[in-house]
Parts: sequence; C-alpha cells; structure tokens
Amino acid sequence: MAALIFVSGSMAFSPAGGTYRAYAKRPAKKQFKILNNNPYYIIVSKKDYELKVFDDEGWYATYPIVFGSRDLSDKMKEGDRRTPTGSFKIVLKKIHNKWGPELLLDYPNAESYRRFNERKTKGLLPANARIGDGIAIHATRPEEEWTVDNFYNWTDGCVSVKYSEMKDLYSYIPVGTPVTIKP
Repeated sequence: MAALIFVSGSMAFSPAGGTYRAYAKRPAKKQFKILNNNPYYIIVSKKDYELKVFDDEGWYATYPIVFGSRDLSDKMKEGDRRTPTGSFKIVLKKIHNKWGPELLLDYPNAESYRRFNERKTKGLLPANARIGDGIAIHATRPEEEWTVDNFYNWTDGCVSVKYSEMKDLYSYIPVGTPVTIKP
C-alpha cells in the first residue's frame, strides 16, 4: 500500500512497505553550469522507483519514476518492455510529440551488446532476437502523472518521470550526463 505525504504543496508517494520519502531538490548554489564541466550524474534505482541526481556537492534532487514492465530485471531483447540495467549517458535532448521532454540514452552501448550476445550464445534468447533501442528518460503525458503516483509501469522500457517534474529535470541536465540504472 502506498502512503500519501505532502511536500511543499505537492504530493509524493512511497512504495508499499517503504519509508516516507520527500521528493525534493536541494537549493542550487550555482546559477549557471558550463556544459563542458558537467557536475551532474544520475542514479536510477528500479527497486526504489527513484531517479536521483547528484552534482559535485553530493545529492541534488530525487524524482519518483516508473518503468515498462513489472519485471524489473535487465532488458533481454526488443519488445520485452524491460528497462535496461547498466551505465549509460545522455546523448540527445528533445521534445517528444506525445510526452514532451525526453533525455535519450546511449542504449544499446558496448556493454549492452556484450550481455545480449552472451545471452544469445547461451541459448537464453532466440537466434532471431534483436536488442532494441530508443531507451530514454521521459515525461508522462500531462494528464497521466497518476501513473507515477500509482507505480503503474507503462513504458516500452523507458524511465518515466511526472510531466511537471520532467520539465525541471530537462531544464538543467545536459547531454553527456552519466546515468546508472540499478536493479
């Protein structure tokens, strides 16, 4: 059962049996960030349904998130709706025509291909399986923020942030930001 708490006038939920979490952002001390000296990195925790941003001073912000499948294990192949686990980086920022702000990840990368090919060699995947692509951190549709509040995994393997909160994340995270997705 999810618990409802209020933080600075906005709603935040914690996973069933979890602790109360305040989804907030540390006040920024710096007004401007230089893209070539990017202080940010992102840690996505599937088990906690959280995306945490860190900078050169430590924790910066936490956002509640959802994924594709209820199966939170590593992405195996195209079409399984699982979110990949591993180390990635943001390669493109764009506005998607359905869900707005989007940060495209470099999935599949060399490590993704290594694991995929190893699984094929071991017979864990069909010979005709494809690895897939197009994994991003993106917003919900504006009227569907409830999916995050209710831990409703709806994407095809992407990480989804509430529309209102994704606008904030998108505003300060540059291309090249490292992203680690943990089980």
